[in-house]
Amino acid sequence: MKNKKVLNLCRAAIIAALYVVLTYIANALGLASGSIQVRFSEALTILPFFTPAAIPGLFVGCLLSNILTGCALPDIIFGSIATLLGALGTYFLRKKSPWLAPVSPIVANTVIVPFVLLYAYGVQPLWLSFITVGIGEIISCGVLGMLLLFALKKRAGALFD
Repeated sequence: MKNKKVLNLCRAAIIAALYVVLTYIANALGLASGSIQVRFSEALTILPFFTPAAIPGLFVGCLLSNILTGCALPDIIFGSIATLLGALGTYFLRKKSPWLAPVSPIVANTVIVPFVLLYAYGVQPLWLSFITVGIGEIISCGVLGMLLLFALKKRAGALFD
């Protein structure tokens, strides 16, 4: 039992570290800012489909990424909460269909992040942020996330027990 807890803690830490690294790569390429943001790290939000250890890993990874990249406090808090809610949704929908894995992260971020952009950064109009954040999330979670899911599904037993 103790070894499983340690294993899950290590998995969460690895996922958090991957999230931070992928966020930095997207930032370096100029993809994590602008009207349509594509964070490669958001593709990892499908990982709760395979393991519950991904939930805290994604939350901590997003929290650290937002702190380390100099986000405003509302973004650090509510952006991380959006990722947490998306990860929880992925976990709870995992038995329904793999195609539902990216739905919760897409919805959570599309609903929450535009308000963060408005109140933390003054990005207007709000309606346009809903569209652009939604497009970015569809690319990150819906396309890249699903590619990752099906790539990992072949090796899920070896990677995630």
